[in-house]
Parts: sequence; structure tokens; C-alpha cells
Amino acid sequence: MPVQLISSAEAIALVGTDAILLDVRSVQEYEAGHAPGAYNIPLLEMIGAGMQPNPRFADEVAAALPRDRTVVVSCKAGGRSARAAAVLDQLGFERVLDHGGGWSGNATDPGWAGSGGPQTTEVEAGRSHQDLKQ
Repeated sequence: MPVQLISSAEAIALVGTDAILLDVRSVQEYEAGHAPGAYNIPLLEMIGAGMQPNPRFADEVAAALPRDRTVVVSCKAGGRSARAAAVLDQLGFERVLDHGGGWSGNATDPGWAGSGGPQTTEVEAGRSHQDLKQ
């Protein structure tokens, strides 16, 4: 099934369902605030003053998440999530949803935070990048 683009309102509506929220922002961005229950596997990692690709992204996602569940991929404003969602699609995940507005929003979507989505800085055991990386 091809990747489907969804709005922040649609992503927020999936909280509390069996959908998996995958936040592909950097660890620092995730720790500053994220959706409750979201997994953090960065597509890009903060190295010094810049961002570098996470060379283990596909392997970490494949090891951490079941392929038969809906996965909502989110980032800051939609760019990284689109690239990450394409990777999940190539890995054979059955239903991948690209949250195009991301955490902070963009010109067409106010984002998770701007849409009133639930937020936390608490990191659940087994969902941080530290717990999930290989």
C-alpha cells in the first residue's frame, strides 16, 4: 500500500488507537517535546552543529516496529517524515502514514503542537532512541 499523507488533525485522531507513532526528529528535538507514546528513531542525527544521516535508520526501524501495524511517521515540518515514510514503505510496512505537518507545522498545516495535540517530555521505556538503536 503506498504511503498516505495525513494532516495533523488526522494524526492526532489516531492517538489511543493501535497505530504506532514514529518520531524521526533528532533525540534533542524529541526530548524537548513529543507525542505521548511516540517512538524515536532519528532519520538524521545531531552531530556537532549539523545534522548527519542515521546510517542505521532502516535497520533500527525494522528491528523495533512490527510491519503489520499502522505507522504514523512524523518530524518537525514534513520533510524528514516523507523520506522516512518512503523507507518504511520499501521495508514492507503494510500501512505507512506520513504526518505532513510535523511537530511545528508548515505553510499548509499548523502541526501537532499548533493543532493542540497531546504533548510530553517524558520518555517511555523502550521508546527512546537510546533504547532502540542497534
